[in-house]
Amino acid sequence: MVDNGKIYMGLSDPAGERVYMYLSQANRHGLIAGASGTGKTITMKVMAESFSDAGVPVFLCDVKGDVSGLAEPGADNAGMQKRIDKFGIRDVFEYKSYPVTFWDIYGKGGHPIRTTVSDMGPEILSRIMGLTEVQEGVLNIIFRIADEHGLEIIDLKDLRAVLQYIGENRAEYSMKYGNMAAQSISAITRALIPLEDQGGNEFFGEPALDITDWIRTDASGRGMINVLHAVETVKYPKIYAAFLLWMMAKLFEVLPEVGDPEKPTIVFFFDEAHLLFSDAPRGLVQKIEQTVKLIRSKGVGIYFVTQSPSDIPDSVLAQCSNRVQHALRAYTPAEQKAVRTAAQTFRANPAFKTEDVIMELGTGEALVSFLDEKGIPQIVEKTAIICPQSLMAPAAESTKARIIAQSQFAYKYNNAVDNESAYEILEKKAVEKAEQEELERQRAELEAERAKLEAEKEKAAKEAEKKAQKEAEKKAKEEEKAKAAAQKKKDRVKAKIETQVVSTAGQLIRKGLFGILSRK
Repeated sequence: MVDNGKIYMGLSDPAGERVYMYLSQANRHGLIAGASGTGKTITMKVMAESFSDAGVPVFLCDVKGDVSGLAEPGADNAGMQKRIDKFGIRDVFEYKSYPVTFWDIYGKGGHPIRTTVSDMGPEILSRIMGLTEVQEGVLNIIFRIADEHGLEIIDLKDLRAVLQYIGENRAEYSMKYGNMAAQSISAITRALIPLEDQGGNEFFGEPALDITDWIRTDASGRGMINVLHAVETVKYPKIYAAFLLWMMAKLFEVLPEVGDPEKPTIVFFFDEAHLLFSDAPRGLVQKIEQTVKLIRSKGVGIYFVTQSPSDIPDSVLAQCSNRVQHALRAYTPAEQKAVRTAAQTFRANPAFKTEDVIMELGTGEALVSFLDEKGIPQIVEKTAIICPQSLMAPAAESTKARIIAQSQFAYKYNNAVDNESAYEILEKKAVEKAEQEELERQRAELEAERAKLEAEKEKAAKEAEKKAQKEAEKKAKEEEKAKAAAQKKKDRVKAKIETQVVSTAGQLIRKGLFGILSRK
């Protein structure tokens, strides 16, 4: 509930004075902590309603499914009537719904939230995947090569395709961009598996979210409350952390510097915040710490909601100036230490011992310390948190379905598209390469067949020539033989003639001599 630039959070005990959080200090980040069932969700809803009433857009995570009640008016009962009177808000309190847009990374409980791998970038991706410094360097080179060769990396299958392509052509690219060990490329490829298993294929894709769609108001000037249905998402810390880092980095990129505004540009609540840091690589924690520090100047307030302050790394916790601490239970030495640590983070109140009060708080009560209008932490106050105006229970499924269907973002984000990107381009190249290789193979086969035919033709020609030569030789021999036979026959005839001539001559001679002799 907003009162002259301040959010009315509740009444101090025992003084009964109103406790406020200043809108001008709300971008200094905050923490809402406490054991399960102590009222953290109600506190978060009260703050979200107040920010919305002040015209500040809100983004919050609904990890149990009960935050959706913001979309419906609260239900009246005797207990609520007593609380209304207790907080002195009878004249201004009304049960009402708030402008809500539902989102869900997996697209089941709201409009899908997607971003592209290129948009997330190698630095954040390396932190999420827990890559070493060397592997991060290789991933930077891979993004550089993809960018220079027009291989847009939209989803994880694009990244996997680019990794495979560069791995196969590593020697060629290493000459220009530096050595990329096969082991590093393999390690990056393996690191994609957990990301895919946790829903990365749904988170990375198109149409990518335009984060400025979260920063808007309704027709009456109330800030839009964007509710992330995170019942499934919180089961997968890598995707949850990826979403957080991307979101903060994107806001830092697109929002202008505003310094110390009268009210935040947008406020984020991250429930079950311990999941962001559980077993998180040091590099990831450093990146979150760095972003949380810098994004304040963009007018963005980030509020971590968790069971104990010890769930949040000290470097990040130090950035949370607005604190709401619900009850903690201390049954073990570790829990007792956590209580002492939580108590030490507050500016002490001489009226009570903070450490003792933390364990005595009832449901709906909290130890509260906000920054005053000058940015100085106020002394801690035991506070009864004011009641929300929207429904405390989850909204009806029919209400959620109606809001999602009527949302202006249904057409824009509900249907995924798979535009041509690195995977398709490389697939096309692979097909073209295979077709070219097939053409080369067929060409080689034709050449081989042609050469074979030429060889057979040449062989046949040689055989024909050899046969013709043999035929010619045979014919020549036959002609020679016939010629010899004819010569021999001719010689015999000649000899016979000559014999006959000689015989005739002899006869004539003898006849002549006989005549002569006879005349004589």
